[in-house]
Amino acid sequence: MALDKKFEAQEAEARLYAKWEQSGAFKAGANASRDETYSVMIPPPNVNGSLHVGHAFNNTLQDILTRWHRMRGFDTLWQPGQDHAGIALQLAVENKLGEEGIKRTDLTRDEFLAHAWKYKEATADTIVGQLKRLGSSCDWSRNAFTMSGAPGDTRTGHENSPNFHDAVIKVFVQMYNEGKIYRGKRLVNWDPRFETAISDLEVENIEVPGHMWHFKYPLAGGATYEYVEKDEDGNVTLRETRDYISIATTRPETMLGDGAVAVHPSDERYAPIVGKLCEIPVGPKALRRLIPIITDEYPDKDFGSGAVKITGAHDFNDYQVAKRNNIPMYNLMDTKAAMRADGKPYAEEAAVAQAIANGEREFDEAMIAAMNMVPEDYRGLDRFAAREKIIADITAEGLAVMHDVTRTVKDEDGNKVEQTETVAYVESKPIMQPFGDRSKVVIEPMLTDQWFVDTDQIVGPALDAVRNGDVKIMPESGEKVYYNWLDNIEPWCISRQLWWGHQIPVWFDEDGNEYCAETLEAAQALAGDKTLTRDPDVLDTWFSSGLWPIGTLGWPEQTAELGKYFPTSDLITGQDILFFWVARMMMMQLDTVKQIPFSTVYLHGLVRDAKGKKMSKSVGNVIDPLEIIDQYGADALRFTNAAMASLGGALKMEEQRIAGYRNFGTKVWNAHKFAEMNGVFDPDRVYTRCTDGVPPVTPAATLNKWIIGETARVREEVDAALETYRFNDAANALYAFVWGKVCDWYVELSKPLLQDDDGKGDVAKETRETMAWVLDQCLILLHPIMPFITEELWGETAKRDKMIVHADWPTYTTADLLDDAADREMNWVITLIESIRSARAQMHVPAGLKVPMIVTEMDASAQAAWDNNEVMIKRLARVETLDKADVFPKGTVAIGAAGATFGLPLEGLIDIDEEKARLQKSLDKLTKEIGGLKGRLNNPKFAASAPPEVVEEAQANLAARNEEAEQLQAALTRLAEIG
Repeated sequence: MALDKKFEAQEAEARLYAKWEQSGAFKAGANASRDETYSVMIPPPNVNGSLHVGHAFNNTLQDILTRWHRMRGFDTLWQPGQDHAGIALQLAVENKLGEEGIKRTDLTRDEFLAHAWKYKEATADTIVGQLKRLGSSCDWSRNAFTMSGAPGDTRTGHENSPNFHDAVIKVFVQMYNEGKIYRGKRLVNWDPRFETAISDLEVENIEVPGHMWHFKYPLAGGATYEYVEKDEDGNVTLRETRDYISIATTRPETMLGDGAVAVHPSDERYAPIVGKLCEIPVGPKALRRLIPIITDEYPDKDFGSGAVKITGAHDFNDYQVAKRNNIPMYNLMDTKAAMRADGKPYAEEAAVAQAIANGEREFDEAMIAAMNMVPEDYRGLDRFAAREKIIADITAEGLAVMHDVTRTVKDEDGNKVEQTETVAYVESKPIMQPFGDRSKVVIEPMLTDQWFVDTDQIVGPALDAVRNGDVKIMPESGEKVYYNWLDNIEPWCISRQLWWGHQIPVWFDEDGNEYCAETLEAAQALAGDKTLTRDPDVLDTWFSSGLWPIGTLGWPEQTAELGKYFPTSDLITGQDILFFWVARMMMMQLDTVKQIPFSTVYLHGLVRDAKGKKMSKSVGNVIDPLEIIDQYGADALRFTNAAMASLGGALKMEEQRIAGYRNFGTKVWNAHKFAEMNGVFDPDRVYTRCTDGVPPVTPAATLNKWIIGETARVREEVDAALETYRFNDAANALYAFVWGKVCDWYVELSKPLLQDDDGKGDVAKETRETMAWVLDQCLILLHPIMPFITEELWGETAKRDKMIVHADWPTYTTADLLDDAADREMNWVITLIESIRSARAQMHVPAGLKVPMIVTEMDASAQAAWDNNEVMIKRLARVETLDKADVFPKGTVAIGAAGATFGLPLEGLIDIDEEKARLQKSLDKLTKEIGGLKGRLNNPKFAASAPPEVVEEAQANLAARNEEAEQLQAALTRLAEIG
């Protein structure tokens, strides 16, 4: 059957993928012919998620390695699965219920979970289908889910999935019993919309317009001190008597929970008042709390006033200061981030707090947690409403720091005059504010009771595994980040105040005693006849996904898959989850089964747009991979991903580049069309069954010898690149070989051999056989990156004993197939043709014009190369004649070649003076552009204020213009030399 005019990706991709699946091509162990295993764990996407550019990039790289190993005969498993998505899925379910007028709180927990499971089943196949469109060759029969086996699981589509839920619960109980998990009160990121703790990864720090208010904290008892400021040389610039210490804050509502004011030990300005008390300037005057002025290394004496209020329950830095200095941490807000309205009257609470500040009363965590330090006037107010009221109250009392502001106004006659007034000192400045990535509300640091993993007990083996070389992190910069984080690791908060997730397996009796067990029955056995209530919290999704490598393979059951595929081989994931997932998998697997989870970690960066900007819907620069597949096909997107995957490099995706790789696929298709039209794919001809991929023909023609050697060369390059995770080098080597060497040079140079059978039947026959083999090798080598078009061509061009997905990866080498003499000759020919073409283009010789050439010298090797390939050289370089001469006539451009010197006479072909003028005009214009770009880049203001991607773009433009100028100058120099 004749090949279609072009590859119809939209029709072919779905058909080919269905064929792969129906044949079991992706199942674990498929095509295995050797004992070595290769296993990869997919970073589980959210079960209700959709494919984005990060997924597309990440999964392309995983698929390349998986297909490559499978074709090489490894016993291969690419383990797929989805994460239950915790807060993301709960939000989606709540939104869906909201459309029906139902709130979560209108339902019981079990009723809500029934809706959640139903929603999960309705959305679970979306991301799977999208990954299939990309060509991901996962073993979908083993599709896993992080909540498989949990109460309510319908098991739909997960008949081969292990009971992941039981594995998670088992590990929790095991770690609890070993003292590695505990419940405690610590500061966490709190989402007031969902009323739950969230991880750092779920927090988006966004720069927003903000304010910094400056307030006076009066010294206790009206005390005063001499406040002195000095310049760098020690000269006094300000001296005044003060009865207050000045504080600046962006969150005035948290002042109610202050436990101290801190200054740096070396700050001489405040030395006279260290150890004294100052008054929080808010709340009923008679009940104002006094707090100590302390020293700590945290305050920066050169920033603001140098004095910092310490509110340990509402700021992560303050929390550390409060812990170091035994300062009480008062929680001011409820779970919705409104000012607390519970507890005793403020007068009673303030009295106790004052006794603590005076050192007259001891305190413990439970006592402080129960105290409500919010005065009645502010209780129940939203945090931002409380902020406005507190600012107004402090300002009205005269305790805002004031300063003079001069403005230009118009007097009664309309004349501009300067007017000075004293106003409250409020700085308008951009601030970084934390928002919940799902809720989009401002996140509140909050002191709450949560479950924690004591990471100090499990971090050691994870550090040693990398330091000892058992696990390699790429690029190396990732190792430094890994060490830094784990060396300074904090306890890991693993509880979430949600309903969707693995419910924590701890029960409490009426006295608050804890009973941790895998089931209620086991917990009841521990508690005796006491009435038990289960902790309502669920586990952080990172806790369950931290068990992904062993949980997906059936642990705690000692399954055959666990024994065969664990530890896994490679982990390919984004550098942004090095802490949240990679490090936690390391800790969890090493603690649970005492083995590393994988041997290599490949970390990639964020996929950005063509200018290096982060993709954002609001900016309008988001690239939808599904739309790209619709327009250009999956192969083009995959090749783009591979080509930009330089280790540690910037990942910039642009549609023009994707279109270019679609054209590359078209070039491959057209080469096969050419071969088909020239009788290469004779169905009766046997040319596909080869030992180790070695060609079934021993060619006589130099051209055929050469292309076979080039094929061996690129095979070695591709394998070397993939062995070292240099996906871009593999892609670039294939692009240069397939497009440049095969589709351009070999196809063109083969035409005389294919078309002239008269007296050369053997050469034509060997050329067809060689071309068939070479094109087969192109398909095999390209298949891991471009699976669809290669499978289609593989099936359409011959009767095959198996699909290309299971084709044997070649092992031939240049030592086997490279013919040195043919290599030298053909590369000489190609270099000469390229040099002639370049000179013609540079000198503006009309493209279609056949030109005479002159040669002044040619050694025996060069003469033989010319004689053997004269017809091809003349046809492809548009050369009419070659004449021998002792010297070049005036107006001749010299063209160098190994062992020979050729010349291109320009006399009569072009107007040299006119060409010089044209080139000079272009060079002058370009020089002006270069000057402007240099001036811009050398401007310190531009370098300091412009976004990095703008600076990078300017640098790239300058480099391109410089290169263009060099080419123009070279052409001018050539013209000057010939007159």
